[in-house]
Amino acid sequence: MRTFTACRQCILDSNDDPALELDERGWCQHCRKFEADKRIFVREGEAGEAMLADAVRRMKEEGSGKPYDCLIGVSGGVDSSYVAYMAHKLGLRALCVHFDNGWNSELAVKNIENMVARLGFDLYTYVIDWQEFRDLQLAYLRASVVDIEVLTDHAIYGSTFRIAKERQIKYVIGGNNVATEGVLPYHWTYNKKDHVNIRAIHKAFGQGTIKSYPFLDRKMKKFIAGSGVTFINYLNWMPYEKDEVKRTLIRDLDWRDYGGKHYESIWTRFYQGYILPEKFGIDKRKAHFSSLICAGQMTRDQALEEMRQPAYDPALLREDRAFVLKKLGLSDEDFEEIMHLPVRDHRSFDTEGSVFHDYPVIQPLRPLWEGFKRWTGWRR
Repeated sequence: MRTFTACRQCILDSNDDPALELDERGWCQHCRKFEADKRIFVREGEAGEAMLADAVRRMKEEGSGKPYDCLIGVSGGVDSSYVAYMAHKLGLRALCVHFDNGWNSELAVKNIENMVARLGFDLYTYVIDWQEFRDLQLAYLRASVVDIEVLTDHAIYGSTFRIAKERQIKYVIGGNNVATEGVLPYHWTYNKKDHVNIRAIHKAFGQGTIKSYPFLDRKMKKFIAGSGVTFINYLNWMPYEKDEVKRTLIRDLDWRDYGGKHYESIWTRFYQGYILPEKFGIDKRKAHFSSLICAGQMTRDQALEEMRQPAYDPALLREDRAFVLKKLGLSDEDFEEIMHLPVRDHRSFDTEGSVFHDYPVIQPLRPLWEGFKRWTGWRR
């Protein structure tokens, strides 16, 4: 019988990660990774100010004589809204780009509208083909893999570079940050840039033809490498205290809170709040709160108290479930069948760089390899 283990620093335990390993302090590897990432990516005080000033100078110099200094992807959420807010404070001329995958909440749309109006930024909305995206999402649901959000993140990355290149914008400012995103068990997600895995899952479970989805294939990755576009995550170079940031956005941008992290998307709210815990046994709040604990923005006791609250308001869950099933064209019976399918690893399908993808002649040996992995409990 496996011994239950719990981190003494964050709120992750061996139910969240069976491979949880504690050091002499009782800290898990995810807390240790947070510490390492903080040393590498975070700059505080004068060091952060210097890096920020240098980045702003380079963006303004590159943008001189052009309409924009930088591009910012906006979702209506906390991180991207604050990135845009600070860009305005720093005197940057930003083009805000919103990726519309068909799941925007009205609140997110209103937050974006208020933000660009008050900051005086231009907004470009990239609308993905809904029928294609729906087909891809249904394929992922039927494949029974954990990271359905790969589809959105993959498309955002590729489309962002293309738009920046077309608009002659050399800098993209992202909302990634260690303080609120530094803790996340490896097996809760999958490689967001693996176009081979997306195609393989769609081939197995999709129904239509995908023509316009922005795959990060070799051609696209070569385009990105030669684009000259640089990503900057300057939230790591300035004080980023989540509750204070929310108060600032509410006060200055008439921003409204939408609940959980990334809950500005109806799909993400339903996926994180219902599908992940019910089907995969994953409550992402534990990672989000653990990040804030490691960042000194929440105590462990506060996080445990928050975890006693339901992840989803029951009335909102019923409303979201009905909306999601109708939009995807699923009956209650269809959805329940999907929820009870055996969970599959993403790697049970072709992956970019895998020997089975690179050498199709040995594809018949794949079932033997998958059986060996299941028998030995092998994992990367």
